[in-house]
Amino acid sequence: MTAPAAAPPALDVAGVTVRFAGLLALDDVSFTVAPGTVHAVIGPNGAGKSTCFNVLSGLYRPTAGSVRLGAAELTRLAPHRIAALGVARTFQNIVTTQGTVADNLMLGRHALSHAGFAASALRLPRAVREQRAHLAKAREIAELTGLGAHFDAPVALLSYGDRKRVELARALCLEPRVLLLDEPVAGMNAAERIRMTEVVREIRAELGLSVVLVEHDMGLVMRLADEVTVLDFGRAIAHGTPDEVRRDPEVLRAYLGTTTGEDAA
Repeated sequence: MTAPAAAPPALDVAGVTVRFAGLLALDDVSFTVAPGTVHAVIGPNGAGKSTCFNVLSGLYRPTAGSVRLGAAELTRLAPHRIAALGVARTFQNIVTTQGTVADNLMLGRHALSHAGFAASALRLPRAVREQRAHLAKAREIAELTGLGAHFDAPVALLSYGDRKRVELARALCLEPRVLLLDEPVAGMNAAERIRMTEVVREIRAELGLSVVLVEHDMGLVMRLADEVTVLDFGRAIAHGTPDEVRRDPEVLRAYLGTTTGEDAA
């Protein structure tokens, strides 16, 4: 698979605030995802991580603040418009359709189709050529994510870990510049977690895209992330490298109820 010709633009989150009635879900959150990096967003339960992801993908509109992908302002765009600009997302819970791995991956190619419904229904030559090209690209992505041997297999027969990778592969079929991974190893056993970690490393190296990661598995975060933003009660309380963040007193207080590494021991 050929890597993108140019690095993805930076994803800038600036002063994002989200209110639900009287609840302040995000409070003036800012961070920047540098091009081609893995940026983790972590925090205790209820910290605002899912709300943040919903803002990035267009499911929620912030009360204040902005999200920009390069020069493009995302905060007032519908999810399909954000996806068209190159932002793809997976979800905590597996979302797959009936059918084969190929069927599910081809859904991810739908937004890139130009043939039109009529041409596809009539199987006009240009539509057939486009369909073949999309199928070839889907197969490449299946190989990259370790699903090549299952390409024609029904999704329902796959293991849990493989089905999680089907969702990842479907997001990659959009050919995103920024990939949002929402708890990609949740519910997996140890072997499945290791495999998913390897796959994320491989797609980042092969495709050169930026990855924004929400994950409770701190071992995975520390191994994968270049930068980490820590949320607590809707506020960003720390930014930095994984090593810097895990020594930060505010992070220790949020996770462990203490302020120093010695107290946490």
